Amino acid sequence: MANDPQLLTDIGISLRDSRWRAVYGVDDERRVSTSGQKEIVDFRAAGGRDNLGQAVVLRLLTPRGELTALGHPEYGSRLHELVGRQNTATTRNLVKLFILESLQAERRIANVVSVDVSPHPVIRERVDILVHVQAIGVPDPLTIGPLTLELAP
Repeated sequence: MANDPQLLTDIGISLRDSRWRAVYGVDDERRVSTSGQKEIVDFRAAGGRDNLGQAVVLRLLTPRGELTALGHPEYGSRLHELVGRQNTATTRNLVKLFILESLQAERRIANVVSVDVSPHPVIRERVDILVHVQAIGVPDPLTIGPLTLELAP
């Protein structure tokens, strides 16, 4: 991980299971205490590019308006509004639009290079998503994904 302090640091999460729905968990790291007698378990930190990728995933997973009570009414995305729709070109275009709309609010992204939304090759009610963004102050684009969105049940 490159030292990109402008991309900040947060608690690390990881995808634990995605068979039925995405389940994320907080990552931990184990280390030995300075006295060498006891193992310590602590949160793993995600910094730089990892943190930005994680922040984008969390933004896309959070329904817009969900954090209004905490003072963030615009945080999140509208992707949840597409659940139950058929996997058509129109729906895939809405997925792309809602992602672009959501990423506009992320201050650490200078430019969204591309958002690729394609039908899943086997499961017709799913779409695959791959996002490429240019982070502020970072020369190489960051790839986020592949992500999967399940539409019609």
